[in-house]
Amino acid sequence: MAASATTSATATTVPTTVLSVKNLKKRIKNKEIIKGISFDVYAGEIFGFLGPNGSGKTTTIRMLVDLIRPTEGSIEICGYDVRKQHNQAMRHIGCIVENPELYSYLTGWENLEHFARMLPDVGEERIQEVVDIVSMDARIHDKVRTYSLGMRQRLGIAQALLGRPSLLILDEPTNGLDPQGIKEMREFIQRLAEGGLSLFVSSHLLSEIQQMCDRVAIISHGQVIQVGAVDDLIAQGGKVVWSVSPADKAEGLLDASPLVHAIEEIAQDEHHLTQSSVKQIVTQMDKEHVPQLSRELMEAGISLFAVEIKNPTLEDLFLSLTEGETIH
Repeated sequence: MAASATTSATATTVPTTVLSVKNLKKRIKNKEIIKGISFDVYAGEIFGFLGPNGSGKTTTIRMLVDLIRPTEGSIEICGYDVRKQHNQAMRHIGCIVENPELYSYLTGWENLEHFARMLPDVGEERIQEVVDIVSMDARIHDKVRTYSLGMRQRLGIAQALLGRPSLLILDEPTNGLDPQGIKEMREFIQRLAEGGLSLFVSSHLLSEIQQMCDRVAIISHGQVIQVGAVDDLIAQGGKVVWSVSPADKAEGLLDASPLVHAIEEIAQDEHHLTQSSVKQIVTQMDKEHVPQLSRELMEAGISLFAVEIKNPTLEDLFLSLTEGETIH
């Protein structure tokens, strides 16, 4: 979860913003690729950037690290404007865009030594620290060409951590990994956040974002269409299935209730076929209102045979927001 700073004037807790993106746009040859996206990343949180391939994730990341310039908008890292205060901003960031750039003919340690020479105040002690962080001590003196993909990813992260960044940006960190490698990478990223590091994780893997991240921005066709805590976003798509009789009376009550967002479907209840009037009514609503609505239904003389709460997934939410755009 996000770390926080307390303001003495109001005695209220506010999150510390590590990355702030405001109205970011990128136009290439009169075509708008990124269409005015905005979001913040807070200290100590894992922030997911979720979208299908081609949605604008990597283009956005390249702008975040000043590899390409935005057409409009602003990016601040730890309060420093990426364009106007490039050097100060970049000191606070570590990044792997697509695949980590490593020298396969060198050992892992030699790779880290090479990159350490480009940074101020990074010597052998810091190299050993990042080796310990990524748990590679047993293989760090082997040639990189002998590493598995997961080990290469870890070495790339070690390289990105050399400069003690406040924010680590990872572009599709589980790409190409087997299920065990994905699980290990997820647990590793969570440990980094527990140590106080902020992580911005781009991915097209819905299940990984749901298991790993505190908050998420969903991007589609160059637009961020939703930002929020994963649990809060999922809760918006909650469904409750009511097995009731008489169905017409129940439908009228549910449809009129301000606690119900919408009625999706009415169908014969297969579990109560002997009761010809029993039907299932599927509603979009928050599950905390189920007890109150149950009482209202029974007080109205409606027989309530079953109530099923269907917990949605991030996939359900994504498909509803993007009208079925392909994602895994």
